[in-house]
Amino acid sequence: MHVTELHVYPVKSCRGIALRSSPVGRRGLEHDRRWMIVDGENTFITQREAPVLATVDVAVDGSTLLLSAEGHGQIRVAASQTAAGARRRVRVWRSEVDALDCGDEAALWLDGLLGSAIGSGARLVFMPDDVERAVSPDHSRPGDIVGFADGFPLLLATTASLADLNARLAAPVPMNRFRPNVVVEGCAPWEEDGWTQVTVGQVPFRVAKPCGRCTIITTDQRTGERDVEPLRTLATFRQLGNQVNFAQNCVPDASGTIAVGDELAVPSRAKPS
Repeated sequence: MHVTELHVYPVKSCRGIALRSSPVGRRGLEHDRRWMIVDGENTFITQREAPVLATVDVAVDGSTLLLSAEGHGQIRVAASQTAAGARRRVRVWRSEVDALDCGDEAALWLDGLLGSAIGSGARLVFMPDDVERAVSPDHSRPGDIVGFADGFPLLLATTASLADLNARLAAPVPMNRFRPNVVVEGCAPWEEDGWTQVTVGQVPFRVAKPCGRCTIITTDQRTGERDVEPLRTLATFRQLGNQVNFAQNCVPDASGTIAVGDELAVPSRAKPS
């Protein structure tokens, strides 16, 4: 088994960036979900409420974040602007943490992009190094932290499971619907359900729990258009309790660097799938 794709999503719910390699830290891949958009109540905004976020291109140029979208031009958010920003208490699901406001220029750009989708008052915020958001204690160890991702530092998916899902669909969907950080080839479909630990290159990860999916996977990540698939079909054979699962949430157990082409090893103590 080996890694075929690496992706980082600097701004929560906006487009990802394909990488050849990436440093891994306690929060996951470098830059992953360090920025987030919040509404006037300082609550996170995602493609669930605003599918248009799927059309926002993101780049990180040194210490500068660049956002662009067709018809809305480009905006640059320099680290110096962010560092000077006021602190806001922001909410991600049940977590409340401090974040740095990225300024009025970014807020104006977001208001133009989002229009009436969430009303006015959207702000771009950044999680600084001194803020540590804990991973859910039900699926972590003391000291495990995450950025603005829904719950875990890294999401791992396999090409075999996507192929099995696509064989059941009238029209196949690409892997980007599931927004993984690491894509792995060379295993059987759904084999990842049985993994409890993996090593990517030299970096070990705990496999915390399957990822419960939502309407975001029904959103075309090129256009922002929404349908009922693949969630409807996935629910017919991948529902466990109140979750419809695809891919695995992981927590790094060490820092290091991972790359496309790295071998993925599964320790022998992995539970049967």
